[in-house]
Amino acid sequence: MKSLEELKAIRERMQGQVGVRSADSSDTRVVVGMATCGIASGARPVLNTLVSEVNEKKLENVTVTQTGCIGLCQFEPIVEVFEPGQEKVTYIKVNPEKAKEIVEKHLIKGQKVEEYMLHKGAEHKGYADFVKFDEK
Repeated sequence: MKSLEELKAIRERMQGQVGVRSADSSDTRVVVGMATCGIASGARPVLNTLVSEVNEKKLENVTVTQTGCIGLCQFEPIVEVFEPGQEKVTYIKVNPEKAKEIVEKHLIKGQKVEEYMLHKGAEHKGYADFVKFDEK
């Protein structure tokens, strides 16, 4: 790297590869937990699958991003979907196959995939209830 222009060109090329787009308030945001616990649980292939599927399906109103710790390590990989005017949806124990299903059913058809969701105050397939949820 020899110049600021070269650095900018690398940045633009990399943004296109990871599916980063500028977020708009009318966009649906899909956020993947990519802290150490998420990565160790398989979040990187989930992120890559989501980016690929969103790009392949040409979902222009969907932005896939990553975040650090979500605070629910035992449920990683975690994917959160933020849609304008709606409550956040949290999907847990996501793998690449589940990620494809989330794109197809939730992001394209508007049908939440209940069996992969973490429900406030309810047990989820044998997991203990949570006493407190972070209402971000």
